[in-house]
Amino acid sequence: MEDHIRNPKTTCVVIGGQSFIGKCLVSRLLEHGNWIVRIVDTSPSLHVEQQSLFLKAVSDGRACHAQVDVRVKSHLVQVVDGASVVFVAGTCDASQYNLYENYMYIVQGAKNVINACQECKVKRLIYNSFADVIFDGSHHIRKGDESMPYPPKCTDMLTEMKAQAEALVLSSNEHDGLLTCVLRPSNVFGPSDTNFVRGMVNQANSVWAKFVLGSGDILSDFTYVENVAHANICAAEALTSQSISVAGKAFFITNLEPRNYWEFACQIYEGLGYKRPSIRVPPRIVSFMLPLVRWMRYELQSDSDVNDLLVSTQFAVESSLFNRTFNCSAATEHIKYSPVVPLEEGIALTVKSYSHLAKSSLPRKEYQFSEFSKAEAILGYGKVADILLWRDEMETFSCFLVTCGLFYWFFLSGRTFISSMAGLLLLATFFLLVNSILPVNIFQKMSLPCFAISEPTVRNMLDNVAFVWNEGIKIAKTLAQGEDWSLFLKAATLLYCLKLISHSPALLFGAVMVFAFTSFFIYEQYESELDRVFRVIVVILKSLMTLLLRSLPSPITSFFLANDDDLGENQVQTIMKE
Repeated sequence: MEDHIRNPKTTCVVIGGQSFIGKCLVSRLLEHGNWIVRIVDTSPSLHVEQQSLFLKAVSDGRACHAQVDVRVKSHLVQVVDGASVVFVAGTCDASQYNLYENYMYIVQGAKNVINACQECKVKRLIYNSFADVIFDGSHHIRKGDESMPYPPKCTDMLTEMKAQAEALVLSSNEHDGLLTCVLRPSNVFGPSDTNFVRGMVNQANSVWAKFVLGSGDILSDFTYVENVAHANICAAEALTSQSISVAGKAFFITNLEPRNYWEFACQIYEGLGYKRPSIRVPPRIVSFMLPLVRWMRYELQSDSDVNDLLVSTQFAVESSLFNRTFNCSAATEHIKYSPVVPLEEGIALTVKSYSHLAKSSLPRKEYQFSEFSKAEAILGYGKVADILLWRDEMETFSCFLVTCGLFYWFFLSGRTFISSMAGLLLLATFFLLVNSILPVNIFQKMSLPCFAISEPTVRNMLDNVAFVWNEGIKIAKTLAQGEDWSLFLKAATLLYCLKLISHSPALLFGAVMVFAFTSFFIYEQYESELDRVFRVIVVILKSLMTLLLRSLPSPITSFFLANDDDLGENQVQTIMKE
């Protein structure tokens, strides 16, 4: 097929056409008007966002969609047959798959794309990687160029897979007439970004947005997504006009405007109406955090939510410790690339696309209770929940004052419990007497019969007491038999805690009172963030428990494993072997 410069209807295939970069690339190709675009991805249907552009292109026969699994070469052969150019914008959403599946999509998928292009005599292949393939996680990159080699070890497995895939693409250049090149954009952002900017938006109203990591003088390069799409088209044209200087090479793509990561993040925050981070974490503490975060990400890969949190945390920490700026002179000279959207304009367009998540457009948190929260479920949805979650500030504050008065009366007044109870009953009796003598019933709003307890309620209370008593007897019998050591350890720990508490009951009840009136309310406000932290802590504790069991003698290990329901049979066997 003739090149698109001579033939205004050059056929191209965009693999990952509905990915973040892919959608922008497809839009730009269709706007040019001289491309026939085959949109290829794993989705069964085309999610049309720009209705007029896509629908018109489909009706004109300039665009079509195909569901393809890049792990199967025969599927790829069908869609690339007859095309002159293949763009690989993405092969999968890495967050949805485990490491093996990511390997099959990224590395094996790249092999299949190359083989399909060679079999179908495709002329040009442009592969989208990212700049971090040359970052080793421990050294600065200042104006790094394409002469920098791959590091001995990448910061994570996904980056290493991407490096393998782009190496395959570059090494296949000029095999069976196929010309290839690789683009390495740095920190791609823009509208509909579901990773980089979306993570910032989600954190903007969370407790994490209050912290600035590091010294604040570390620079990174950012790239607006439309500039990446433009670079792809420049590379496709250059592979024909300047194939000697372009084919088989990689090119860094940026906005040519290095920026401090936290300044970039603050522009996003402020654009959406959120406050700038105000608490600065010293670089030494950040340096200590980095290996810990990397270890956690390597060890704790089972929970997708936890992994997403660790990925964003690792990126923020690395961006706060290491310069990562890149020299784009090769792209400027050989593929004639220059940004079509300046950085400031790109940030403004990105912020505008997330206007529905701006602080001013979100309802206040105290009114976001159309569905029951977890804190309310824990408290039983009743009056206690309404009080402890501060639904009515005046009512909750009154209850807090009454609770403080009772706490002082029983624990801080210096009286015994019996004398305090007697004094309280005396006050209640005096109150009732005054209420009956006064000609005008000042307390008429108080319905005294509400203090009465119905017979069914008393029966239920007695049934619960009897049930607790009987369960206690069963536990005592089990302890007396001396066979359940796990139960013995639990009982001994509980009794020891009660012994410690008995020395200072006032301190205990005071702490419980403060905890009740603050913790549930705080948990409801930051439920998602705290749930993520709790999940991380649980997984860390399980990992530490596993490491501890590996170091214990076999009889002790067998005892604990026999009483741990959270450890599966395969994990038990693995630990015993190790």
